[in-house]
Amino acid sequence: MFDGSLAMPFHTLNPCHILGHVNTHRALHKSRLQPVLAIPPSSILLHTDESGKFPDSKKGSGLRGRDSSDSLLSQANTVGIIGGISVNSALNFLKKLVQGSSKEGKDCFPFVLCSDPVLNKELLSHERNSCPSRSRHNEKSPSDHSAIAENLQNKRVFLEKSGVQCIVMPCHILHSWHDEVSMGCSVPFLHMGECVARELKEAKLKPLEAGSPLRIGLLASNATLAAGFYQEKLQSEGFEVVLPDKATMEHTIIPAIEALDRNDMEGAQNLLRIALQVLLVRAVNTVILASEEMRDVLPEDDPLLKKCIDPMDALARSTIKWAQAAEKGT
Repeated sequence: MFDGSLAMPFHTLNPCHILGHVNTHRALHKSRLQPVLAIPPSSILLHTDESGKFPDSKKGSGLRGRDSSDSLLSQANTVGIIGGISVNSALNFLKKLVQGSSKEGKDCFPFVLCSDPVLNKELLSHERNSCPSRSRHNEKSPSDHSAIAENLQNKRVFLEKSGVQCIVMPCHILHSWHDEVSMGCSVPFLHMGECVARELKEAKLKPLEAGSPLRIGLLASNATLAAGFYQEKLQSEGFEVVLPDKATMEHTIIPAIEALDRNDMEGAQNLLRIALQVLLVRAVNTVILASEEMRDVLPEDDPLLKKCIDPMDALARSTIKWAQAAEKGT
């Protein structure tokens, strides 16, 4: 599940159900690939099996049945995380949380992470089916939107009964179902689009052209753009949203993703740079790079990235801010 990048002891319930407990002060090592992710005490990494089900309650495992009145975790600042299109994306988000909240020698707040290979596959199929050039090579049947919504609702209920006090989904396309899944939720359910729109509003940006509205560029997959939630959240804060035109989608963005599929990193980088420059010349203040696939294409020192925003960062900052306030009781 962790591809060797997490060095930590595990209590294994069975080959596909993993619970991890690690103290941050013992877990700060270096790995050959990346710095090891530190997991706070009492935090849980929960991986479902291929059927998408969670592990059964077992004596001594620390995981109580869902009908129990007791919760898995009881801290007021416990966060529930629903993983999306890839495990790596969820782990990257955890890294942001740990690094952002574990300052001055403090431990990260407790969290529960749900990772589900069934959901991963369904979302990947949904993304590919939304892109004509990629769906031609995809022989799988179209994704079932109602099944995805039900899967997410089950995870939300599990997290609520586990004792989490806030829920987040570090995956762009999952927010297509945010309204449906968050309906009736007993705890705050942060929305990545709202987080990034609020931060941009608080930044008090000024239009690049006198007399023009504040323009924000949005670069994302067909599925995310079609869902429209980023456009809605940004427009509600008074921003004009600038999307890639049809030619840019067909000749740069889609080919860039196809280049990634072929492991042609140089080709993907060149095409992505063109797509970003096309948006920037339209007098946008910044570009929201809302794509798991495109997020890591350009090197960190690329000048174009300084003009881009990663919504995952905004969600991580909002999550940390919530957890800190919850810990203080404010």
